[in-house]
Amino acid sequence: MLADKLTKLLKHELKDIAHSTRPADLVHFGQDWTRFYTPNPSVIFYPDNTEQVQHIMRVAYENDQAVVPSGGRTGYSAGAVATDGEWVISLVRLNQIGDFNAVNQTVQVGAGVITEQLQIFAEEQGLMYPVDFASAGSSHIGGNIATNAGGIKVLRYGLTRDYVMGLTVVMADGELLHLNKGLVKNATGPDLRHLMIGSEGILGIIVAAEMKLIKPPPAQMVMLLSLGSLAAVMQTFENAQRRLTLSSFEFFSDRALKRVMAHRSLDNPFDDVHPFYVLLEFDEDEDAAMAVFEDGLEAGEITDGIIAQSLDQAEQLWQYREGISESIAEFTPYKNDISVTIDQVTDFMQRLDTLLVKEYPDFETIWFGHIGDGNLHLNILKPDKLPVADFKQQCETVNDHVYGLIRDLGGSISAEHGVGLLKKPYLSYSKSAAEIKLLKAIKNSFDSKGILNSGKVID
Repeated sequence: MLADKLTKLLKHELKDIAHSTRPADLVHFGQDWTRFYTPNPSVIFYPDNTEQVQHIMRVAYENDQAVVPSGGRTGYSAGAVATDGEWVISLVRLNQIGDFNAVNQTVQVGAGVITEQLQIFAEEQGLMYPVDFASAGSSHIGGNIATNAGGIKVLRYGLTRDYVMGLTVVMADGELLHLNKGLVKNATGPDLRHLMIGSEGILGIIVAAEMKLIKPPPAQMVMLLSLGSLAAVMQTFENAQRRLTLSSFEFFSDRALKRVMAHRSLDNPFDDVHPFYVLLEFDEDEDAAMAVFEDGLEAGEITDGIIAQSLDQAEQLWQYREGISESIAEFTPYKNDISVTIDQVTDFMQRLDTLLVKEYPDFETIWFGHIGDGNLHLNILKPDKLPVADFKQQCETVNDHVYGLIRDLGGSISAEHGVGLLKKPYLSYSKSAAEIKLLKAIKNSFDSKGILNSGKVID
């Protein structure tokens, strides 16, 4: 849109809605945690309510103006990046927690409610919102829903999708949809709510949701184990899953541990350095935990272990896992967020490790992931003197090999970070031509002008 036309709209049709064209705000709200694209929005809007979001979309629709919905912008796939003069609609002010229904154990929340804010509210009601991840202190519920966020407790509690009982969505033309309205059973044809969950804002703008809360689990224990090989990771998981009621089973490499220790000034939890580590959280059962440890020690799979003796020590052990993303952020990591079925994890990790040694001999690679749900995070760190564009290009030359392996195993190129701009060229490795054709048809049905988060996920 021409600058003169935008200026006129901001002075007249959109004058009552808070906005900014300050360069610093355009950069800040025009990007997510991806750093491979230059943000270039034309204006940032800060609507105070759903009606203002509707009004912005009506004006955008009338003017064929592309719009990017924006939450906490903690994504890693450039799903919330505005690169081509788009209007950014920041939902940061839609941050109210509304009515709590004690009978249904549900709560109304605005899209701008921070994940941790909902977790704290649930605890105050004697309940739990179990979807959790390292960015819980800054990610928004609306963004979590738009990407179907997972995290560290999917093994036991599932994904964001499992807790969305209703959605309020603004469409491309400003029309408002109220989807499902909190019903447990609703067999009235396809559930449009589930089309919106994980759609990354290309079908509509999520402005509010009704979220399900659950009873908290029994007292939990945390155990950190060091392992001698990749094969031992899955063998330990199988044993732990048989003996324990697991909430989390997280994996990371020695390189990941070193980065966290340096970044957070933490001591090595063990006397020696070990190739791999797993962190387990489970229903309190010390005898079963010791059996897992002793079985692994006897089999030569586990080399050392720590069971937290207090809540403070449990939180300390979790830092070694949760601090990984933060500790490598300054190195502009190229992130591969990939998954296979759980039974394929061992074979997949071994084949991928062989590939990494061959294709990335000069780059530092950081492994971690959610072994219990088949999700691995492979991070390649940019060398200091290598320009970002050159680094991205070099990483992309290896994608055909990495994603080719994913395709062979029937896995996903994006387990929980979404597709956005970064993964869009590789969508065909996970979805067939027929599926992509249907996705485009759905997009056109919801947004015939192609103005909602245009260019993301599919062309």
